[in-house]
Amino acid sequence: MTYDPISEQLLLDWFVVLDPPEGFRAELIEGELVLTPLPDGSHAHCLSLIASQMYTRSRTAMDFSGNKGLKLKGATTCPQDHVIPDGTLAPTELRLYRGADPWMPCEGVALVVEATWTKPEIDRETKPRCYARGGIPLYLLIDREAASVTLFSAPEGDTYREQRTRPLGKPLPLPVPFGFDLDTADFL
Repeated sequence: MTYDPISEQLLLDWFVVLDPPEGFRAELIEGELVLTPLPDGSHAHCLSLIASQMYTRSRTAMDFSGNKGLKLKGATTCPQDHVIPDGTLAPTELRLYRGADPWMPCEGVALVVEATWTKPEIDRETKPRCYARGGIPLYLLIDREAASVTLFSAPEGDTYREQRTRPLGKPLPLPVPFGFDLDTADFL
């Protein structure tokens, strides 16, 4: 479906005031409304382990948010994407998470994290396109069904040119500004 500027604005205006049902979060991804239930405890456990390592092991001081939505450039036939990553990391000095708006631009974000949940194909296929289009340098995917972790890097257009996948339990090297091996043993 192709959106004209008026339809695109109407969709965005409707989306930003949408009040999703209790226990769900809403995202606008490549022109489609995506409702997902809030994650389970294993999902939260993975994110907690990642945040802990980022705080204690990164070469650059990082802030972590699991609630801030990102406004990303939409596909050519879609309105602007509004995606809520499971985790967003940005250098502390940038203070990106301040302000009342639940949606922030992606400039300055160093890494986004997704852990597969109810719709893993979105995390594996659609969100990498969205994050690459947004110019986010690193995308970390914890694929719980495949028991693997993948780091996407070098965004170009709507793809990441590089991917490194490791089985859960094996360390995954993270480049600067992180500069450490992510320990995934406890993700199992």
